[in-house]
Amino acid sequence: MRCWCLDFDDERREGGVRTVPWAGQWLSASTGRSCGRGHEARSGGGAGVRCRPGKGFYESLGWRLDADFPGDGGFRVVQLTPPGSACSIIFGSGVTSAAPGSAEGLQLVVTDIEAARAEVVDRGVEVSEVFHDTGGVFHHAGTEARALGPAPEHKTYGSFASFSDPDGNGWFLQEVTTRLPGR
Repeated sequence: MRCWCLDFDDERREGGVRTVPWAGQWLSASTGRSCGRGHEARSGGGAGVRCRPGKGFYESLGWRLDADFPGDGGFRVVQLTPPGSACSIIFGSGVTSAAPGSAEGLQLVVTDIEAARAEVVDRGVEVSEVFHDTGGVFHHAGTEARALGPAPEHKTYGSFASFSDPDGNGWFLQEVTTRLPGR
């Protein structure tokens, strides 16, 4: 999977060494110490480079950055919206007590599962093959009861593909071709 590090202009000096922030810890940009998620802190042009896999990952998917607000004491809110969606996601520092990468079962509804999967793959993300649940209702947790390929006759609500962001949060693409009444 590709690295989603982005330029970051917030830096400080400690003992004459330039450092950049990562998850509440200041890492040395000159030593290239790892951020702990497989990315490296490194210097770049006069500013440090901050490893921000979440924000950079979602922007690479074409999601609109709505807000990136820092606050006191390391608090930070980042809000992004998928293309064509009225719903947004929010993440940051101090926004939740949940561990990074602990969200599972996040859904993105699409009208064409194969086209949506291909688009995400084209943007450099590792995505599962399209699958459906052998029970014909909805996907089970993990990979239990999965069958390769879309739901028979592309039954609405029945076809899926899955991927994870660099932190490990789990997403599903779900094909919905016709909304159930009242939805």
